[in-house]
Amino acid sequence: MNEIPQIPVDKKLVRVLIDSAAIEHRVVQLADRISSDYAGKSPLLVVGILKGSFIFLADLCRRLNIPHHVDFIALSSYGMEGTGSGAVRMVMDLKIDIKNRHLLVVEDISDTGYTLDYLLRNLAARQPASLRCCSLLSKPSLRKVDIEIDYTGFEIPDIWVVGYGLDYRETYRTLPYIAEYRIDDMGRGE
Repeated sequence: MNEIPQIPVDKKLVRVLIDSAAIEHRVVQLADRISSDYAGKSPLLVVGILKGSFIFLADLCRRLNIPHHVDFIALSSYGMEGTGSGAVRMVMDLKIDIKNRHLLVVEDISDTGYTLDYLLRNLAARQPASLRCCSLLSKPSLRKVDIEIDYTGFEIPDIWVVGYGLDYRETYRTLPYIAEYRIDDMGRGE
């Protein structure tokens, strides 16, 4: 199953940026590194940021070879669509107490850093044993907040992407690859 899936006939999907084979290979590398870093420690708590991280999180967790638990958190950013205003609120909190637990936050994409900064500060106040972050995609050219991402899948340019959990208005999340999506100046798919 190494065949690159064809991009659907949709003029908004410009090109496949990262194919499924490259994603799978990178997920294995990340899981191996994370497993090595947490070997011999109490079970790792892997926290997925909903909704975008769910596919990445599932694939990553299936590849971990250390004891781990999974929980989810949901955040919402305020401001105009596609702009990083910096205002973030928690929509759904964790169900598991994280005090003295080793925590790995998993997200789909990090661009401005506002959301991740908010979340990491919030979680750090709960006194975990350790707190690290894994982001499938990173757009360092858009970073407004100095955040440390411990594990990065891919660095990408400042383009809108969909697939493998990432969406445009709740569409395209389940594409098995990451594709560039064309947005017009008004924030609409062309």
